[in-house]
Amino acid sequence: MIGIQLVCFFLSFSFGAGSLEVIGGLNAYVAGSCGSNPAVLLVSDIYGYEAPNLRKLADKVAAAGFYAVVPDFFHGDPYDPTKYPSRQDWSKSHGTDKGYEDAKAVIAEIKRKGVSTIGALGICWGGKVVVESAKNHEIQAAVMFHPSNVTVDDIKEVKCPISILAAEIDQGTPPELVKRYEVALSAKHEIDSFVKIFTGVAHGWTVRYDVNDEAAVRRAEEAHIYMLDWFVKYLK
Repeated sequence: MIGIQLVCFFLSFSFGAGSLEVIGGLNAYVAGSCGSNPAVLLVSDIYGYEAPNLRKLADKVAAAGFYAVVPDFFHGDPYDPTKYPSRQDWSKSHGTDKGYEDAKAVIAEIKRKGVSTIGALGICWGGKVVVESAKNHEIQAAVMFHPSNVTVDDIKEVKCPISILAAEIDQGTPPELVKRYEVALSAKHEIDSFVKIFTGVAHGWTVRYDVNDEAAVRRAEEAHIYMLDWFVKYLK
């Protein structure tokens, strides 16, 4: 259920509270306090940690009472179509296996700061990184926005509560595959899960929306609320 308080909060919240730090050897955009708050690691899509909408999302996560960390998993080299002939060429040097190893270092440093409860949000490329973390007991809750390159076998190995928010229009992870995720998760009675396919939206709608398009903003914020509700439920 979408939290009414979170909806009201979104309407009144202003952004820009974060700062830049180095965490786990990576530059990171950080928002919120790591004092007694649980942490949420945000793993970006191929456009990287500097994307304005992603940083706004991190600010929302922080304002909901979490320590939000958005690392630069691409070491200053996010996908740039003017630099790379194709996404495949970019991916050759930016594999999710390396992203997962970097995520482990970030999570370890967050724990050294005294934070024991950690969730992770994976967006597109980041979905694969987060599912690997969820398979290895490194996080306590996971959310994926329109994940890429995640297999049904990956889903079968998840060890923590997971929410998958997918797009109806997505060639890489079409609804048919998402429904297979749901079937695999329904067989894991020990793990709570939630799967939703958002109708009428395309891959990337949660972070790559036009801020001047009110309808697109509303659809993105709907997914954001589901995400925050999940982390409140399992991390707070």
